[in-house]
Amino acid sequence: MSTTDKKILVTGADGFIGSHLTEALVREGYSVRAFVMYNSLGHWGWLEQAPPEIKNVVEIMAGDIRDRAFVRRTVSGVHFLFHLASLVAIPYSYLAEESFVDTNIKGTLNLLQAARESGVEKFFHTSTSEIYGTAQQVPMDEKHPATGQSPYAATKIAADAMAEAFRRSYAVPVTILRPFNTYGPRQSARAVIPTIITQIATGVKKIRLGSLTPRRDFTFVEDIVRAFTAAAAKDNLTGEAINIGSGEDIAIGELAEKIAGLMHQPVKIIEAPERIRPENSEVQRLVCDRSKAGRLLGWQPETKLDDGLKKTIAWFSDEKNRAGYKTDRYNI
Repeated sequence: MSTTDKKILVTGADGFIGSHLTEALVREGYSVRAFVMYNSLGHWGWLEQAPPEIKNVVEIMAGDIRDRAFVRRTVSGVHFLFHLASLVAIPYSYLAEESFVDTNIKGTLNLLQAARESGVEKFFHTSTSEIYGTAQQVPMDEKHPATGQSPYAATKIAADAMAEAFRRSYAVPVTILRPFNTYGPRQSARAVIPTIITQIATGVKKIRLGSLTPRRDFTFVEDIVRAFTAAAAKDNLTGEAINIGSGEDIAIGELAEKIAGLMHQPVKIIEAPERIRPENSEVQRLVCDRSKAGRLLGWQPETKLDDGLKKTIAWFSDEKNRAGYKTDRYNI
């Protein structure tokens, strides 16, 4: 059986990165089962925007990763598993800690148990650079200490540890993929880049953001997806944790000014108190050491920040794409 004869399950396939990954895997010839969050409208999230040649061949499973029995049925018969389903909004994690525990930790546990039972050949667990907390040294490699500076980060640390425990205890073939800050079309407005773009695109002259001084390492979603698909095609990655990022950082205030310049709109940038994280919870700097991704995956980012921002601006500037966003509200 060749690699592209394998059936791949993508959890969180209705989300930002998950929808892009699902489309890329189909284009590469894989058989894809997409796990989307059940809703009464039967809506498939961002997969609704996929072209017909994608939507017509993807197997959709609508459910909830917190439901162990449903997860078991969904995992049955797949060879590879990409786990991207999680709650990710850091501000919301200050208000709904238990929801993050149930989804990010217990949901991951359900998938690991199902993967163990069904004999999944490769389990790619999606982590986040937020597990590192503020950089203690830069660039940050995979050995950087983990520090949970938000309830979200704490649950992702626990999910990573659970995945590693299942590899050690039950030989579940886990590989941890750890993207730094991803951006691009379809991203939630809770993220900083869509927040900036959508405010400017709707004519706002005073852009309200959180703290302007933290520095982040941004990577375009197409580059992140290339790293994931490269991992699917590789063998001997079990037990590895792999950072995926650009290796360059920029302050949020500088980023906002750059986006305003690319959109040719003069704006005033304001630190809004309601958007600022608690002092000891704010991660001040993240910078990726991507050398391991280069060595193991043959990967490096191809999209420069300005080019990725232009593509993202173009997508959000289309009113049809922006229609589902409530740009006049602070979305936590």
